[in-house]
Amino acid sequence: MKYASLGPVAIYLPERVEDNALLQATFPDWPMDVIYEKVGIRARHVAAPDECASDLGVAAAERLFHDCDVDRRSIDFLLFCTQTPDYFLPTTACLIQDRLGLPTSIGALDFNLGCSGFVYGLALADGLIRSGAARRVLLLTAETYSKYIDPEDRSLRTIFGDGAAATLIDAADEPSLGPFAFGTDGSGAHHLMATAGGFRPEKDALQPKKRKRWKSNLFMDGPELVKFTLAAVPPMVDRLLADARLTRDDVDLFLVHQATATMLDHLGDQLGLDEELMPRNLENIGNTVSATLPILAHDLRAAGRLRPGKRSLLAGYGVGLSWAGCLWTETWQARQVEVERPPLGRAA
Repeated sequence: MKYASLGPVAIYLPERVEDNALLQATFPDWPMDVIYEKVGIRARHVAAPDECASDLGVAAAERLFHDCDVDRRSIDFLLFCTQTPDYFLPTTACLIQDRLGLPTSIGALDFNLGCSGFVYGLALADGLIRSGAARRVLLLTAETYSKYIDPEDRSLRTIFGDGAAATLIDAADEPSLGPFAFGTDGSGAHHLMATAGGFRPEKDALQPKKRKRWKSNLFMDGPELVKFTLAAVPPMVDRLLADARLTRDDVDLFLVHQATATMLDHLGDQLGLDEELMPRNLENIGNTVSATLPILAHDLRAAGRLRPGKRSLLAGYGVGLSWAGCLWTETWQARQVEVERPPLGRAA
């Protein structure tokens, strides 16, 4: 049997950057210092009006092929995770297959998951490889949440950034991913949702249970998401470690979804982890939803903190409500690459 092995990761962030100074100049009444203390984000990359999630995903994939010398003809399955597809149909992965010039013999599918999506993608790729259905999977995670957000919505515009990651997953002789753990609680779906654009009749449509303060199609109840995360993620971590017969001391790094500084502070306190063990990189890119975990892995590799043999625990959580985690032992020999933005930590 073959097993999935997490190979090189390439990322793409839109050229346009909205930093806190720009938002402060545009909206003088926004308390940006207070907002920064809560969310820990100084800048976000924002897709252009004519730039879609597929464009970001294609750019990340092209960078992967070029920088990591990957032959696009070797891909035999494409997984595309996004909550901002180009169209309701056709499947965006089909459009990406054509744009990237991938073989027509490949499988390609979209899956709609947010903050837990990267871990789900790894599990799907692992299943495809273990079953013999694929040997080399291209996993793309790309989001343009900015398109859901009204420009005057300070609750969301200060948090979410757009971005994409392309991850190569190869067949290997030894397992390096797993065990996996998942969780789903649709009763909390109203805590984070896009309130327009679907086909559910308005009289039956799911609605936020708290009053919407902003015009955005996207609604997020931050306090409820913090409460959910603290109730769901620590037990999942314990479950993963128990299944693997490990303790927290056996894990070198805990890579968790980069939601906000407040969320990470609470989660770190509950898990007993400082920023050395649970690193951050959201300050200059924001919350990129399904792309946060691969972007974090990319930056940690570039910083030399993820090397072969290092064991990490990955955890995604959020919209759905959905959460997922897995253990991962690094096997890919990363090349040192220059990262132009400060990749880790919080600015003074």
